[in-house]
Amino acid sequence: MVVRFDDEYFMREALKQARQAYAGDEIPVGAVIVCDGEIIARGYNMTEKLNDVTAHAEMLVITSAAEQLGGKYLVDCSLYVTLEPCVMCVGATQWAQIGKIVYGAKDEKRGFTNYSKKILHPKTKVVTGILEKECSELMVGFFKNKR
Repeated sequence: MVVRFDDEYFMREALKQARQAYAGDEIPVGAVIVCDGEIIARGYNMTEKLNDVTAHAEMLVITSAAEQLGGKYLVDCSLYVTLEPCVMCVGATQWAQIGKIVYGAKDEKRGFTNYSKKILHPKTKVVTGILEKECSELMVGFFKNKR
């Protein structure tokens, strides 16, 4: 039997990470980086735990993936993240030259598309709305419980 991993499969893996963030009282954003069909980095927001505003899921998995591959460029990699990256995170993907970004829910307040798509590396492909409902519901539920 041939197992085919697609964008939905990897987004479900990112959602598992987001649920870990939720359980740790972090904003529930999860991410994975995939290279050659294999997850090489997993992470979730840790800004509260690390007391670090830059400890977004995307930043953590970019660092982890670069260490795993032994180089700073992630040209042949795909980033799967449950929420549209902010300007900081998409800037990091540009520097890392990530080949593909896939995100679930749009971030109406801080997502990079609210500012400019020019922040992306020119060769980066973007896919949006994968498991958007699940990603969005997790975020809404988290903030509903906070209020």
